[in-house]
Amino acid sequence: MVRTGSASVAAGPTLAVVAREAGVSVPTASKVVNGREDVAPETRRRVTEALDRLGYVRRPRFDAAKASGMVDLVVHSLETSWSGAVLHGVEAAAHDAGLEVVVSAGLTRTRAGRADRGWMDKLTARGSSGVLFNLAELTPSQYGWLDQHRIPYILIDPVVEPPVGAVSVGAANWQGGVTATEHLLALGHERIAVVAGHHRKMCSGARVAGYRSALAAAGIRQRPEYVRHAAFDESIAHRRMLELLDLPEPPTAVFVCSDHMALGVYEALAERGLRVPDDMSVIGFDDLPEARWTSPPLTTVRQPLSEMAATALRLLVRMMEGDRPESTRTELSTRLVERASTAPPRG
Repeated sequence: MVRTGSASVAAGPTLAVVAREAGVSVPTASKVVNGREDVAPETRRRVTEALDRLGYVRRPRFDAAKASGMVDLVVHSLETSWSGAVLHGVEAAAHDAGLEVVVSAGLTRTRAGRADRGWMDKLTARGSSGVLFNLAELTPSQYGWLDQHRIPYILIDPVVEPPVGAVSVGAANWQGGVTATEHLLALGHERIAVVAGHHRKMCSGARVAGYRSALAAAGIRQRPEYVRHAAFDESIAHRRMLELLDLPEPPTAVFVCSDHMALGVYEALAERGLRVPDDMSVIGFDDLPEARWTSPPLTTVRQPLSEMAATALRLLVRMMEGDRPESTRTELSTRLVERASTAPPRG
């Protein structure tokens, strides 16, 4: 049972379950539920029968004229410049749309049970018309609750692969990994290491895959010992860089999959008396303000965080008006920002 306000509602089938039962896509099932006309009669019949058979609870569609004028933004943390960029993008787009934003932090899979229900109760009590999640890893019960109550939501840079039908906005992480590695290859580096994020995070896997693809395209042998994971943690990245330096044949360049981790890499190199980029080229990912403050300033791959957040807000407004995007995944391009931390290898 999921408690919403003073009433208790039994969890029912999600729209994704209905779509699977009817043999259609989630967007098609959504069109039938929302009364859209652009659905073939036979398809509409199958979806309608599946809705009735499974006991799907049809709730009134959000009406922009009756909406609360408020949306929720759930972020992983409020203590990072990453969150600041996301907040900036959401606030600007919300202002243009005439919406107010309620911000909360720290919703993760570890906060299960009563904590989940408490958050959902607050969402219901506020009457928010939609939710943006940034780096928040939702539980199946949370996804089910949002679908059951037909609350529009969008994932900004989802941590893991979202469920079928969930709408998300992110960056071209694979291409960013390719771009970073190709930059180092163009400078003449062949011994290129990567300090990646968490094994199971989508963005980390995509960036490492891009790194490997660029090496393969250049005919460079991939060395397993050059791939280290640091869970997007500065102190762990510091340790991983020391491990790379202790290899019999250490790299001459390192692609660090976040600017935050690059700070730890810089510290490790300084401890060993090595200079950037004379002794080691370093390239990051994100283009956070820290990238410009380091010494030397960090070459990095920029992902447009504020633009991603603003795009997500605009898509959410469309969903609140009943217009579901045709594509469930929107990717914004990344680009290289060249500064002073990369150079040709010595010799």
